[in-house]
Amino acid sequence: MGGTFDHLHEGHKSLIKTAVSFSNNIVIGLTTKKLLKNKKAASKLENYKTRKRNLEEFIKTIADINRVQIIELNDIYGPPINDPVYDGIVVSQETYKVAIEINEIRENKGFKPLIIIVIPIIKDKNNKKISSTVIRKKLF
Repeated sequence: MGGTFDHLHEGHKSLIKTAVSFSNNIVIGLTTKKLLKNKKAASKLENYKTRKRNLEEFIKTIADINRVQIIELNDIYGPPINDPVYDGIVVSQETYKVAIEINEIRENKGFKPLIIIVIPIIKDKNNKKISSTVIRKKLF
């Protein structure tokens, strides 16, 4: 899986919990500045080090951290387009399209397609989508 994981929230945690429940080895691509320049409310984004630390601290509460590798993500597709070893990907409904694109690229290279696990959008008590963008906007 991959993402910004800014202001780690329940939607992010659901992605991670799902990955932990389906796989022994998990790779999380954590976006770098290169991919973040066009994010809404970008000035309020947590830095890479903070986002990585927050991921690690959460993962330690639900699984053995040694099962998880956090890598820099510098493009929207990440390593699965160049490495046939990957078996699956966990995405949100919003990023499902990217998983389809990854599989198309993999198939064109002769790799087997990834198993795609899609989690639903997580909503707050007011039935609104939980979003890092909304969290950042509230910080202004």
